[in-house]
Amino acid sequence: MRKTLGVAAVVVLTSMGVHAQTAYDAALAHKLKADEYGMRQYVVAFLKAGPRRDRSQAEAERLQRAHLANINRLAALGKLVVAGPFMDDGDLRGIYIFNVDTVGEAEALTKTDPAIQAGSLVMELHPWYGSAALMMVNELHARIEKKKP
Repeated sequence: MRKTLGVAAVVVLTSMGVHAQTAYDAALAHKLKADEYGMRQYVVAFLKAGPRRDRSQAEAERLQRAHLANINRLAALGKLVVAGPFMDDGDLRGIYIFNVDTVGEAEALTKTDPAIQAGSLVMELHPWYGSAALMMVNELHARIEKKKP
């Protein structure tokens, strides 16, 4: 069942820059490899605490810098669409959304992560269907990132 917005909600959303109805952009949809629903397939990786986490602070910091460098490398290659840590310090450490067609491709990319190689993190991979607009996150992020980690 489709829900519709009331006139007041449309006015509020429009004043915030959110439009209830926008024109379909076929060229953008094609560029982002969107299907007719504006969606596409990705592979999501849940980064979990690995079995080998006992390290000196200096070694942990070195490994974290290498992990972040790998994230930036994968993003620059267009293979990593979204990455970020979970903020609750639990066993689930972070998330990646890969721009790849198969779990096997994502698995090969995860093996390039120094934190995976060191056993500090392990990955759980799942095919995922989400908005093709996510493909624009890195481009937009570069425009609002004042300081690199």
